Amino acid sequence: MRSGVLILGAAALVGTIGAALYMFARDDVGVRRGRVLYGANCASCHGENLEGQPDWRSPGSDGRYPAPPHDVTGHTWHHSDADLVAYITLGGEAALAQMGVAFDSGMPDFGDVLSQSDIVDILTYIKSSWSERERTVQAKRTMAGSN
Repeated sequence: MRSGVLILGAAALVGTIGAALYMFARDDVGVRRGRVLYGANCASCHGENLEGQPDWRSPGSDGRYPAPPHDVTGHTWHHSDADLVAYITLGGEAALAQMGVAFDSGMPDFGDVLSQSDIVDILTYIKSSWSERERTVQAKRTMAGSN
């Protein structure tokens, strides 16, 4: 039941402010707060500078892929806000299972650690590193509801 509630929460979050997340990419307060939250919760795996882990496109000996970058060299900007919020909230494996994808993801869930406001600020910080092109592509995917 926890998953269903969180997915609904993520959908409600995006339904309410999905378009605003794109605009928040230029919000200095959100970027500063998101940078601090990212440093405390994400940087140990995804890198201090959003660079991800080495060889992130190849599975490790355990079959899991290393943490991808969140800058323009990665694929974060290829996903809608709803999918990004679900991935952070539920963790990779559970979020992907909700989408019908079986994948052994190393991404832990942060639903009990980060508030929805925290997640928005982290995404705001990440998006602030993207060019206008990546933000526009990602905003269109968010509006279309695609992953």
